[in-house]
Amino acid sequence: MFKELQENLRRVLLSRVRAGEFTGVALAARLGFQQAHISNFLNGKRNLSLEAMDQVLKTLNLSVLDLLGTKTAPGTNGPLAPPHEKNYDSVPLVSFESAATELLIARSKTLDELHFKRSFLRRLRTDLVGDRSGWTRFVLIKADARNAAAMYPRLTAGATLLIDRHYNSLKPYRRAEQNIYAVRKAGSCVIRYAALHGNQLSLRPQSDNAPLDFVPVSPGRSFADYIVGRVCHVGLEL
Repeated sequence: MFKELQENLRRVLLSRVRAGEFTGVALAARLGFQQAHISNFLNGKRNLSLEAMDQVLKTLNLSVLDLLGTKTAPGTNGPLAPPHEKNYDSVPLVSFESAATELLIARSKTLDELHFKRSFLRRLRTDLVGDRSGWTRFVLIKADARNAAAMYPRLTAGATLLIDRHYNSLKPYRRAEQNIYAVRKAGSCVIRYAALHGNQLSLRPQSDNAPLDFVPVSPGRSFADYIVGRVCHVGLEL
């Protein structure tokens, strides 16, 4: 049982690091651990003591119940459960175009569904600019080759991205750490870091081989209208 909890905790931490919620260095600092200690745990080279594991849970506001019975959905590090399970919510997998343009995701626009623990989704903080009360909050998209290349190594082609469309501000979710966004462009969306410069959003890639891109903000509109949402979880295909 303890070994299973260790593995599930490792999976949770890795998914949040890959989602850009924090880096391994920042996580070690928050926990008061040596960087090598947490790095070895994340890489599966060592386990945590019971006391250290308890410290991680307290610091990240997790409970043992969050780790029990967690399984991995195909193509994602997110938890999977039967649709009738009361502790899980279904999140629709949609196209880039639907994520960018559909406020309420209809069944006809849903390509698939994955199930995430409700407690995990509820822990994610919102930061709304404007009214999106009628929007489906969470959607999933699959990273295509172009976006994956631009954001490599943070993303790889086929990765499943959980998008929180109720987070469209440019405030860092974690102090001193940049958010990754889905940004609306030409009826679809691109995955980049984003910043406001005058009357345009600059879209910065992770890779030095990808160009800087821009989205003009039309007169009378807010930059937030172009922010589809924050990437809050990344499930990598292996």
